[in-house]
Amino acid sequence: MPDAVVIGAGPNGLVAANLLADEGWSVEVLEEQPEPGGAVRHNREIDPDFVSDLFSSFYPLAAASPVLARLGLEDHGLRWDHAPRVLAHPLMDGRCAVLARDLDDTADSLDAFHPDDGDAWRRLHGMWERLGPDVLDALFTPFPPLRATARLAVRLKAAGGLRMARTLILPVRRMGDEEFQGEGGKLLLAGNALHADLAPDAAGSGGFGWLMSMLGQTYGFPVPVGGAGALTGALVRRLRARGGTLRCGQRVCGIIVRDGRAAGVLTADGGTVAARRAVLADVSASALYGELVEAEHLPSQLVTDLKRFQWDFATFKVDWVCDGPVPWQAEAAAQAGTVHLADGMDELTRFAAQIAMGQVPDRPFALFGQMTTADPSRSPQGTEAAWAYTHVPHVIKSDAGDEGLTGAWSTKEQEVMADRIERQVERFAPGFRSLIRARRVLAPPTLQSLDSNLHGGAINGGTASLHQQLVFRPVPGTGRPETPVRGLYLASASAHPGGGVHGAPGANAARAALRRHRLPGLTRAQRVLAHRDRTGRKPRLTR
Repeated sequence: MPDAVVIGAGPNGLVAANLLADEGWSVEVLEEQPEPGGAVRHNREIDPDFVSDLFSSFYPLAAASPVLARLGLEDHGLRWDHAPRVLAHPLMDGRCAVLARDLDDTADSLDAFHPDDGDAWRRLHGMWERLGPDVLDALFTPFPPLRATARLAVRLKAAGGLRMARTLILPVRRMGDEEFQGEGGKLLLAGNALHADLAPDAAGSGGFGWLMSMLGQTYGFPVPVGGAGALTGALVRRLRARGGTLRCGQRVCGIIVRDGRAAGVLTADGGTVAARRAVLADVSASALYGELVEAEHLPSQLVTDLKRFQWDFATFKVDWVCDGPVPWQAEAAAQAGTVHLADGMDELTRFAAQIAMGQVPDRPFALFGQMTTADPSRSPQGTEAAWAYTHVPHVIKSDAGDEGLTGAWSTKEQEVMADRIERQVERFAPGFRSLIRARRVLAPPTLQSLDSNLHGGAINGGTASLHQQLVFRPVPGTGRPETPVRGLYLASASAHPGGGVHGAPGANAARAALRRHRLPGLTRAQRVLAHRDRTGRKPRLTR
């Protein structure tokens, strides 16, 4: 019997398992899919010469995460690479806002839109230098982050107090208007806010756009060399080196609760796996409280609140193998790993409004990834492994593009939507479609079939809007990984601090489990010896 069972081998589940194993716990990870990784996987399905990431690709939050840094994944084969430029937002008139890891490069790009905007970007970066370390500390530690919040409050006061706090909770459209005269800086902030489901006029979207922009400025948008799954592979190798067990093709269909405590899990093949100390669930809040745990073990208010749980936007993704580099009209876009495709702020607002009205956007804002530009190992020299994704409503009422899309996502509808995204790329890169050798379409139901946490194609474990963050995530009154069932912990992006590949929800859940079972006065070495007495294995310790 393992000390802990971890449900799900996504990055959060694997981080949790590694941290438990580091403390001498025996750990068994059960994964529904035939391979680990959750939304961090790649394959060569489209063309054997091309590596295509299935879901996520760029990892600024991983680069900034102290959780992942402490795991030392580079010792287990992980290597990072960067595109020459982090991000570009071209316009159809040939202008292009560029985010680079060099501050002067970014500022020079924005000065081309208005001569004062480079200095405005430097001011935002200066705010990041003052506040960033404490913002990240608050982001990656369990809620409530008391020490980080206290430090942040002091720094906020020194940096202008309420005025600075006001800036961070502004809608990104308003924040851009207050900070920049030209369009370039506004587009960098707003496009980054839409990496989540934060519309340009949503409260708090300014702070999130600033956070993502400054992460890019500081850490870049790195990619694992060889494909997204290289990050998963390093996590798995580290876990196994410490005696952890991973079993794929094992769908968990229920939590065993005895005397109010999680005692193990039921698997779809009729088996059971008992847990001596804890069950950690890297699954969505809806799956945990709506499927795996019987309602009789949950407070009625939690069950009621769960009905109001809001998912982030659905996602529609297309992967391409291209016979040449993308022919961007704005040359600066050719060096960027990520390219944002919308012709101005009004087009971003229009896109978000169409989704809010239940319409499939006619000119979808697309995040475009140039993977070979970021990592030359992804495809043969002179070619490009590329992708783009956009968002669509979960419940579709009409098609703003007048092509009859209903959200049934039949093969025909998938091809129509993929063609629409390609036309959007062509607006900024005329001739793009002539370079396409093959493509793969990942509609919302396909994404969910490949990772059940991606409900309806939602990729962030629930909306990033303010009403479902902090103490409201996943429902009001929570915010921590502990659940109403003793020994059961929520370890997914549905928990604080939410989506992104950074490992914080898994780490928070592991720490909560460890706190509950850590005996006063027992040293770490004594805990490891106790583990060896039970299992015959001694894990290799890290600091």
